Amino acid sequence: MQTPESAPLDLPFDPETMLAGLRHWVECESPTFDAAAVNRMMAIAAREFAVAGAVVETIPGRMGLGDCVRARFPHPSNEPGILVLAHLDTVHPIGTLANGLAFRREGQKAYGPGIQDMKGGTYLALEAMRQLLRAGLPTSRPVTFLLTSDEEIGSPSTRDLIEAEASRHAVVLVPEPGRPDGGVVTGRYAIARFNLRTAGRPSHAGARLGEGRSAIREMCKQIIAIEDMTTEACTFSVGVLHGGQWVNCVTTHTDAEALSMAKRQEDLDAAVEKMLALRSTSNDVSLEVRRGVTRPVWEPDARVMALHGQASVMAARLGFAVPAQSSGGGSDGNFTGAMGIPTLDGLGVMGALAHTLEEHIFIDSLAYRGKLFAGLLQTV
Repeated sequence: MQTPESAPLDLPFDPETMLAGLRHWVECESPTFDAAAVNRMMAIAAREFAVAGAVVETIPGRMGLGDCVRARFPHPSNEPGILVLAHLDTVHPIGTLANGLAFRREGQKAYGPGIQDMKGGTYLALEAMRQLLRAGLPTSRPVTFLLTSDEEIGSPSTRDLIEAEASRHAVVLVPEPGRPDGGVVTGRYAIARFNLRTAGRPSHAGARLGEGRSAIREMCKQIIAIEDMTTEACTFSVGVLHGGQWVNCVTTHTDAEALSMAKRQEDLDAAVEKMLALRSTSNDVSLEVRRGVTRPVWEPDARVMALHGQASVMAARLGFAVPAQSSGGGSDGNFTGAMGIPTLDGLGVMGALAHTLEEHIFIDSLAYRGKLFAGLLQTV
C-alpha cells in the first residue's frame, strides 16, 4: 500500500519518456517579445493540461505580449490551494534552434533554447501532477497552474495577474531551475530595471562632424558611470543598447536598458535614487532616465522555512538534499514571497548555462526532481 511518505518513491517517472515530451516544448521557440510564438507554446501546454484533466482557461495578453494559461485541477476541497507558478517565454530569439542551440542530447545532458529556464521545470511539474492522477493519489489541496508569458522581462504585463491569483492560494511552488548545488530558493534579491535615452544633435558625419553632438557618445559615458557604481551591496549593469541607423550621420537618439540588483530593499531603493539622479555630461546632449519594472526583495520567514523543511524531508527520502538559499536572479516568486505567501522556488530541473547557447539540463533530474514535486503536491 502506498502512503504519502512512500508514494513519490513508487511513482514511475521515466526521464527518457519525459525528455521526449519536453522536446516538443523546447522546439516550439517562444521568445518573450514574439507574442504569436509565445501563444503557440501556450496552446501546446494548454492542450496537455486539458488532456491531464485540468479545466483550462486562456487569459488574453496585453502590452503587446503573449497570453497566459490558467489550469485548475478538480479537487473535493474548496480551501485555499497550491499555486504552481511558471513561465513559458524564453530569452532565445526565433531561429536559435537552427543557429547555435538545436535540441540535442550528449550523454546525460540535453540542450535546447529554454530547456533549463524554464520549460524543463514546467514540464516536470505537469508530469508530477499527471503521475499523481494516474496513481489515484490526491493532492493535499486544490492545485492551479498559472503559466505566464513575460517573466524574462520582469513580468510587466502579468504582475497584477500573478498577485491576484496568488492571493487566493495558501502555498506557491515555482519550478524555476534548481541551484547548482541542488538547492531550492527561499528568497530572492530585489531588482530594478531602468530605461535610458540620450538625445543629441544630428549632423553629417563626413561634411559637418563638428556641428553634431553624438547621443551614442553620451550614452557610452553614462554606461561606464553606471557600471562603476557597482558595490558588494548592489550591482549595476547595462544589457541593452540601441543607437544610430546610418554611419554617416551623428546619432540623434540612443536608448539603453539598465539593471540593478541588491540583497536588501534599502540598498535597491538607494540604487534607484542614484539612477534617477543621473545627469548629462554636456549641456548640448540630454539624458532621460525612467524607472522600469521592479521586483521586490523576498526574504524568507518562518513559514517559508517550514515549507523548505517539508521539501528537505521529502528529498532525503528520495536520496538527495535541497539546501535553502537566497538567489540573485529574480523570478515571479519575488512577488508572491514579498506578499507573505509561503513560496518555495527553484524546484525545477538541474542544469547549467541558462540564457546562453550552451543551455542544458541533466536528464536524470527530470525524474528525481519530478518525484520531489509530486511529493510536495501531496503534502504541503
